[in-house]
Amino acid sequence: MEGKEPKQQLNEEAPQKRDSDKLGTEPVHPLLLKMSAPLAVSMFVMALYNIVDSIYLGHYSTDSLTAVSYCFPFQNLNIAFGVGTAVGMSALLSRYLGARQYDKADKVAHNGFILAAINYVIFFIIGCFAEPIMGMLTSDNTNAMIISEGTVYLRITQWLSIAPMMQSMLERLLQGTGKTNYIFYMQVASTVFNAIVDPILIFGFFGLPAMGAKGAALATVFGQILGCVLGYTFNKRFNSEVSLSIHRLRPHWQTMKDIYRIGIPSIVLQSVGAVMNFSLNKILASFSDLAVTTFGVYFKLQSFVFMPLFGMNNASVPIIAYNYGADRRDRLEKTMSIGARYGIGVMSVGTLIFWLFPEQLMALFNAPPEMVSMGVVALHIISLNFPFAGYAIMRGAAFQALGKSVYSMYISLVRQLLIIIPCAYIFAKIGGVDMVWWAFPCAEVAGVTMSIIFTKRIRKNIISKMTPRDAEGNPLEA
Repeated sequence: MEGKEPKQQLNEEAPQKRDSDKLGTEPVHPLLLKMSAPLAVSMFVMALYNIVDSIYLGHYSTDSLTAVSYCFPFQNLNIAFGVGTAVGMSALLSRYLGARQYDKADKVAHNGFILAAINYVIFFIIGCFAEPIMGMLTSDNTNAMIISEGTVYLRITQWLSIAPMMQSMLERLLQGTGKTNYIFYMQVASTVFNAIVDPILIFGFFGLPAMGAKGAALATVFGQILGCVLGYTFNKRFNSEVSLSIHRLRPHWQTMKDIYRIGIPSIVLQSVGAVMNFSLNKILASFSDLAVTTFGVYFKLQSFVFMPLFGMNNASVPIIAYNYGADRRDRLEKTMSIGARYGIGVMSVGTLIFWLFPEQLMALFNAPPEMVSMGVVALHIISLNFPFAGYAIMRGAAFQALGKSVYSMYISLVRQLLIIIPCAYIFAKIGGVDMVWWAFPCAEVAGVTMSIIFTKRIRKNIISKMTPRDAEGNPLEA
């Protein structure tokens, strides 16, 4: 074995220190904050990226904004497959790095990209049926302009969805090896580019025709392509943990299966959100297209609160996974504890913002008075569940890192399919559109209860069976 590179060796044959070793050696609290900071900022920037289109479209045309709101479920579905596959790849990658099985880590990275390409084919086909899909998403009373704008937006975003899928993989490859600062650079560059190009294409500056929703879709995809180029460059130049090469793109079915064992629950978890969004849109469309637009605006706004927390969630996954692979129970439990406290705190601030400044938030989208009135009620009611969601999201990081992503899937299925949709339907019948929003706090009660139950289960069945060790990682004698 002596002539081989470190990443081709197993634990005992790879004594060289690697960048990922910091996941098992640096003090947990500062490490979590250091890794979370660029991820949280990049996720905040991503939220800004997602909301810029809607702000510009709100000033261009309410119909265009409504069209994009109707397309949101399929955008969610696209993200679900891209991010879910990347999460499976990243968690498995970190686990193998923690166990110093570098050849397996390398194989995981390359098979992750193969799966991303397969996912893209599915959404390219969806883009071919954009027009009938828009007919399914909208109501009989929806005007033709909304359907036309939505069809174009959906077609472009699905046909060119290879960009966000590859960007997710490249970001998670950096995340899984602890190089989260480069994700920040990718997100900032993409967002700045999108913010500059968006108004040019939407309103038709510099002699270009005004494209409306089509311009928003093109600006979004162009920004994602830039993110891909930067992500590939950062991984090639600065990520020595895994060597990306087209010649290593060989399917390995067991590795793909292992990636999806972790990733599929995450895909289902986020896909359930798309189903919920579609169902809520159909319920709200029975009142008016403006109700659908209000719900779409809420989803854009709530991403400002959730995205930074997802950054900490994503930073926690490789730390927990690495220390699970390295058999460091003390560091694993500390990461979980600190993460839960931050989750509750960050989301409590989000609730406060939504209660104090709802009119100002709705005004960002040039909302008409009726929409502002509806939006204030929605923001007040739905934001009540934020602190509970913060706890559940951070517990989800542990579920993913320990190979129990299925727990997060169960929670999401119960919350969004078994509670939110039925409650929203019943509340719409008995109390009107303002009553619909109460379905969200009702669902979060079940979500946080299940999170507590599943946390106890992983403590009993997984964490308690790990070897107790001292601060230096040496096994403690019984």
